[in-house]
Amino acid sequence: MKLNNLIKTNKKKIRPGRGIGSGKGKTSGRGHKGQKARSGVAIKSFEGGQMPLFRRLPKRGFKSFKVANTAILNLSRLQSFFDQKKIKLDNNLDLKTLQSKKIISKKYEKLKILGKGEIKIKVNLSANFVSKQAKEKIEKIGGKLTLIKN
Repeated sequence: MKLNNLIKTNKKKIRPGRGIGSGKGKTSGRGHKGQKARSGVAIKSFEGGQMPLFRRLPKRGFKSFKVANTAILNLSRLQSFFDQKKIKLDNNLDLKTLQSKKIISKKYEKLKILGKGEIKIKVNLSANFVSKQAKEKIEKIGGKLTLIKN
C-alpha cells in the first residue's frame, strides 16, 4: 500500500440550503430568480441561446422501408446448413421452406441471396433479389436461380 493509492473516505456531503456556513446556503447554488432558480424546471437541450447541437449537425441518410422486411442469406450460410443436414436439396428452396425449417424468421416477406462465401452443391433457389456474385457462383456450379417478381 502506498500513499498515492489511498482513497479519501471521510469526504463531507454537501447539503444545499442548510445555512450560509455550509457553502451552499440561501439560494443553494441556483443564483437569483429566473427560470432555473424555480423548482420543477428542466430545460432540455437548451444551450443559452446558442444553436443547439442537434440543429448544428447536418441531417444524414434515411431509413428504407424496403430493407426492413427482406431476409438476407449468404451462400456460405446456405452451404453450412446443408453440411449440418438442416436442408435437403431434393426440392426447390424458397422463403417458405426456409421459414418452415426455422432458418429464417417468419417476420420476413422477401428473400435476398448474397454471394459471400463458397457453395459446393447444386441448388434450386427461388428469391426476390440476388447479387451478381451469388448468381455467378450458383450458375457456375450448375444450380438454378428463379427470381420472383413482386
